[in-house]
Amino acid sequence: MKRILFLCLVLGVVGLGVFWVVTTPVRLTEDAFAGISGDAGRGEAVFHASGCASCHMAPEAKGEAQLVLAGGQQFPSDFGTFLAPNISPDKTHGIGAWPVVDLANAVLNGVSPEGAHLYPALPYWSYERMALQDVADLYAHLQTLPPDATPNQPHKVGFPFSIRRLVGGWKVLNMQPDYVVTGTLTAAEERGRYIAEAMAHCGECHTPRDALGGLDTSRWLGGAPNPSGQGTIPNITPGKLSWSEDEIVEYLTTGFTPDYDSVGGHMVHVVENMARLPEEDRRAVAAYLKKVPAVP
Repeated sequence: MKRILFLCLVLGVVGLGVFWVVTTPVRLTEDAFAGISGDAGRGEAVFHASGCASCHMAPEAKGEAQLVLAGGQQFPSDFGTFLAPNISPDKTHGIGAWPVVDLANAVLNGVSPEGAHLYPALPYWSYERMALQDVADLYAHLQTLPPDATPNQPHKVGFPFSIRRLVGGWKVLNMQPDYVVTGTLTAAEERGRYIAEAMAHCGECHTPRDALGGLDTSRWLGGAPNPSGQGTIPNITPGKLSWSEDEIVEYLTTGFTPDYDSVGGHMVHVVENMARLPEEDRRAVAAYLKKVPAVP
């Protein structure tokens, strides 16, 4: 019996050691940005395509106030309610004191400047496909926005999900740096894939999740329950979305469907963001959506 208990103890220690190693946060160093300088003008397009203001503006913000990224919006999930942090250039409560590599580690790797895992409420599952140049441009643009001194609020997450190290295990199981839609694509379709899968993170809402909150990429963009508990987020694959490319572009520009209905819910912000991009980017997204495998 003592031998069995000792063996269990050894296996437990070894298992804990393996878990600790594989869940160690992966971080970029400043060398990653050697020779890369950000451009705030280009970063504005990245900012809109990535939907930064949609999540990080203050609750109910309107107009120019949407550019004050004070945080505070709440996002419910099966694992708790997450509150968006302040990402304004305030040096105390925002990210004004961060170097560009800190922003990159947050959005690409889901790691805080202190080296802790961030919850995937920040869609780094998608953002990890972003180019470093776009991250540098986004960083440059964020520094031009109004600073705000609103303190960050803690997430409302209970045990065991409050253990940040477990997020490292989630990353091991779920992070997928490759694109979901592969195969031969035109240049426009590749651009649309980059916008939809990386920056705009369409799959984060339109793809169903498994019991651990990972995206079921076998049903990519096939519709999902609304995390708020109110209705469902639609299937936008070719099997269900019968709109033409022109109709998709029109929807992403004006918010009106071919049936003269109008956009609602959080998608209002998505359309506002897409409408600020060049038309060729919206056309690229439409072309990409036509290449996505149909999900019944």
